[in-house]
Amino acid sequence: MKLSHEKLIQLSHRVLTAIEQVDEIEVFDEPNAIRQEILKVLTALLQEEEKIEETVRQRILSQRRAIPEGGAEWDILYRKYYSDELRKLGITFNLPWQHTSARF
Repeated sequence: MKLSHEKLIQLSHRVLTAIEQVDEIEVFDEPNAIRQEILKVLTALLQEEEKIEETVRQRILSQRRAIPEGGAEWDILYRKYYSDELRKLGITFNLPWQHTSARF
């Protein structure tokens, strides 16, 4: 996991604080119970992200020729395959590297 447990706890506190500041949301449960649920969700998301990253790396390694990590071609393939994996999960959004045309 890329984030430490302490960082996840810190994030859960920040998310709860942000939720509490939204006027349209009324919190009925204890703050600690909500933070625990936030922590579970964050942990699950990070685990899913690790699976996606491993899948992407395997796809790059399965190319006919070796593509060195860190090179331009590797970066392009990584971004493309990562976006493909997110799309399979129903997650779509415009990332900065996805812009295909530049306007001057």
